[in-house]
Amino acid sequence: MSRATTGVADLVPARHQPALPLDRLLVSPAPDGERVEVDVLFVGAGPAGLAGAIELARLARRDGEAGGPLGGLTIAVLEKADGLGEHCLSGAIVNPVAFRELFPDRAPQDLPFRGPVTREAVYFLPGPRRAVRVPVPPTMRNHGFYVASICELVRWLGEQAESLGVQIFTGFPAAALLVDGTRVAGVRTAPSGLDRAGQPTASYLPPTDVVARVTALAEGTRGLLAQAYLAWQRIGSANPQIYALGVKEVWETARPLDRVLHTLGWPLPPDVFGGSFAYPLGPGLVALGLVVGLDAPDLDLDVHELLQCLKLHPLFRPLLEGGRLVEWGAKTIPEGGYHSLPARRHGDGVVILGDSAGFVDVPSLKGIHYAMHSGILAARAIFAALQRGDVSAAALAAYDRMVEESFIGRDLYRRRNMRLAFRHGLYRGALEAALMTLTRGAFPGRRIAVPADAAVPRRRNRLPRCAPDGRLTFGKLDAVYRSGNATRDTIPSHLVVGPDVPPELAEFYAHMCPAGVYERQGDRLVVNPPNCIDCKATDVLGPRWTPREGGSGPRYRLM
Repeated sequence: MSRATTGVADLVPARHQPALPLDRLLVSPAPDGERVEVDVLFVGAGPAGLAGAIELARLARRDGEAGGPLGGLTIAVLEKADGLGEHCLSGAIVNPVAFRELFPDRAPQDLPFRGPVTREAVYFLPGPRRAVRVPVPPTMRNHGFYVASICELVRWLGEQAESLGVQIFTGFPAAALLVDGTRVAGVRTAPSGLDRAGQPTASYLPPTDVVARVTALAEGTRGLLAQAYLAWQRIGSANPQIYALGVKEVWETARPLDRVLHTLGWPLPPDVFGGSFAYPLGPGLVALGLVVGLDAPDLDLDVHELLQCLKLHPLFRPLLEGGRLVEWGAKTIPEGGYHSLPARRHGDGVVILGDSAGFVDVPSLKGIHYAMHSGILAARAIFAALQRGDVSAAALAAYDRMVEESFIGRDLYRRRNMRLAFRHGLYRGALEAALMTLTRGAFPGRRIAVPADAAVPRRRNRLPRCAPDGRLTFGKLDAVYRSGNATRDTIPSHLVVGPDVPPELAEFYAHMCPAGVYERQGDRLVVNPPNCIDCKATDVLGPRWTPREGGSGPRYRLM
């Protein structure tokens, strides 16, 4: 496939991206508003938040049984989706180490996994018709791990948390941090029942202040309140965080898939980082997805459409033909690794967990066990701080120390440059990554610096295109329908768009967004906010995402 470029000048998305709206994200507690008080609040009911809540509830129960003062600890979890797991998406192959730590007495068959990985294969796709099997890289070997649906994992974890007395509130997005001096004092939820102009309707419900002694931000990828806290406190990182966008489908298939598959190469050009996966979820059920780095230099990069092209490849087409698309979704993934971690993930009354902190290891394609373990460690640090009656930054610094000393810190440090090696393309990156593996991270002996995704210049290139046929390939609106999107059509826009969007940038947004939120009509940008599935791709490269009415967005069941 030709990579010939047009004469369009390079476009840098960062020049048109609006600033983070800190004035809306950092607020003082309302003296007379709706108010709920808890001891510890976890923002986000994903693996990190729920694992943290479970561990903390167990520590508090043991303290109470021993006659300690923390037996009556009130622990709450806020979740923006209408139901647990409905906004969660991952591959997912799970390293069970964190489940074993939380549930040491449970056998694997009693945990919410679909099945063990028994066979796997990696293919390089030189083009649209060929597949060359290659050795499985050491970091991608999955023996002893399990295929799972993260939606099912989260629903199961929620049941365990509630059985321990944790209060879980679904349908309540956290829209702002409550701050008192340098201390985080809780969150303010988003209102609901507003019309397109932002005016209250008959179903209006005002925001609620949830006040907590400690707030754990476990919002997932591109956590907005975590972004706000880090910007407010001027907490940086050696490298900016970089991201990928993953688009995933779940298929009922006539043919079974007997192994885990990963591919590199087509339909991605050599200068774009990414790859695909296909995982067996059970007899006749397959998870298929494509993950692409958002530092790709292409103005017309369209991950959804590239996934549609991939399904026509002879490696996948026979598996899917005669089958049925059951569910579709998309999500961004933090890929920067060790050098992109915030310099600290704690402060006065606050800790940052999981994907919000960037705890993802791209070389092994894993993040769930890091998220859960970060929640467990945060719970231990919070409990110790509460025992001392001191939830200051100094008291909660134990969380960062525990993370650095755990397998999270060790793994990310050892593989600190592997994803970054691919900044010069697939072939050189693969060679450098192999040297890093052989030297256990010692090569190249320095940090590889990378720019933020939005700072990468973009130029129009010729990428594969596939017309949807409604059977094997699908357009974006059909795909959004299969996400179960439940957003009210009359909801006000939750997307903050820059004031000056040139036509080329409008087209870039339209390609980049997998859900058809953005359209170029003539020379202007048209925004369709109800289509949004909260993948956060535009928050990385364009318009800012902010929380909206609870229960909006996708309703994933199998992702």
